[in-house]
Amino acid sequence: MLTAPGWRDVVVLGGAQDPGPTLAGSRVLMGVAGHPTPMPGELLVVLLASDHTDWRIDALISRASAAGAAAVLLAGVEPLGRGAQLLASRLQLPVLGSADPLAAHEYLNRVTAEPDRVRAELVLRAVTELRRVEGELESVLRTTSAVLERPVTLAGSDGGTLAGEPLEAAERPELVAALPAVPVAWAAPYRVDLSSGAVLIAVSVLGAGPACWLVARLPGVVPAEVAAVPAVLTVVAPAVGQRLALRRLELERDARQRTSLLGELLHGERSEATRRRAVDLGWQLDGWHTGIRIGADGQVDAAGRRTDVVEAFDAEGLPAVVVEQGDGWSAWITAAREPTATEVQQQAAAIRRVQRRLVQTVDPYVGVGRVQPGPGGIATSLAEAGDAAGLARGRRETGRFLHVDRLGLAQLLLAWTRTDTFQPAARALLAPIEDQPGDLVGTLAAYLDTESSLAETAAVLGIHRNTVSARITKIQHLLGVDLANSDERLALHLACRTAR
Repeated sequence: MLTAPGWRDVVVLGGAQDPGPTLAGSRVLMGVAGHPTPMPGELLVVLLASDHTDWRIDALISRASAAGAAAVLLAGVEPLGRGAQLLASRLQLPVLGSADPLAAHEYLNRVTAEPDRVRAELVLRAVTELRRVEGELESVLRTTSAVLERPVTLAGSDGGTLAGEPLEAAERPELVAALPAVPVAWAAPYRVDLSSGAVLIAVSVLGAGPACWLVARLPGVVPAEVAAVPAVLTVVAPAVGQRLALRRLELERDARQRTSLLGELLHGERSEATRRRAVDLGWQLDGWHTGIRIGADGQVDAAGRRTDVVEAFDAEGLPAVVVEQGDGWSAWITAAREPTATEVQQQAAAIRRVQRRLVQTVDPYVGVGRVQPGPGGIATSLAEAGDAAGLARGRRETGRFLHVDRLGLAQLLLAWTRTDTFQPAARALLAPIEDQPGDLVGTLAAYLDTESSLAETAAVLGIHRNTVSARITKIQHLLGVDLANSDERLALHLACRTAR
């Protein structure tokens, strides 16, 4: 009950925190001098009890415990006197306080004695409020959350948040494990009891796109609420589905427009009409372009997830054009002048950070093309990025990221490391660090692949930068090398490619 919306102002003043028995209802006394009759499992509500240091509070607690009360609710939230505190703890009787004990009493009686009424009232209120809602999906979710006084989320099949208030990261796996992989519209609501003690109620929503779930989170278990929330979500789900269908139509229409125009550019179309359509979409065809190809393993909703990709680029200060293509996205960044070598490397590092942001929703691999000029440069750089992404897909040791500026060296290293004469030498060179704790060979490989960057190595391996620094220092000591020496660094890079 302490988690229920109608008891938000009720606080525990003393006694047991977890009394055990289920509340069966409540009974009212006007003042502290009253004598309750036997009331096993019930809450004793005392309306005139604002002075919590009165010695009569001690006597009331004793009489309530003798009568079998589950708890006592006093008017006001002032602390108990020391004697009352000790007595309540010894008797294991929770003593509560509320600014409006009569309202708490009425709410408790409704949820214990009239659960059907609670459900009907919530459903009626939801229907009434939904009739007033106009516009976006977010408005429907906010209205539903206000009716239930609980957080409401629209979650994908992977538990990720599509709209509304996000679920706790630790709760997503429990939700996904409890729900069917392919929901159907006529399925009954699902109740998921979380290890934290909270409860998730999920109802399937089918729109024009991938199936998803309308989820409400209840921090505790009040039977009447657990019974009422599914009814409300079932009423709301069609309204959510309708808005999802409308949104999906808009997404797919815009995606077709972008994909069609990109196809024209890739096939060399340079007509005035093509340029005009590009201007309408905000695409800049002149300048210097860096192509990016982002692929994703598994089934991915490229149109639906495009917003995530755009937001990831925006978060890194990269004004990228993003277009849905197949199992991922093609993107490019345009500069008014040719970037310097330093600027190219800084941009590549920022694109790596974009990839790490996307890991929260998809499993991405990324290829980056060289900077190319003019409208034709978009097609050329994207083609290079596509080739790099194909290589990056199977190379987790580089974080599944490849930049064409380094791709020629990567291919040359790969060819050298496959020769019979180099492999024994490579194994001998790395032998001092092979059996050391901390995967020193893997750390060294990642360090050299990321151009000796401690920060990038830490991000690829998912460890702290200081850990990488300590490992590199240990590697140099064990191998007797100086990684600032370009010849020794190249030899070790070749050896690591062989070992991996």
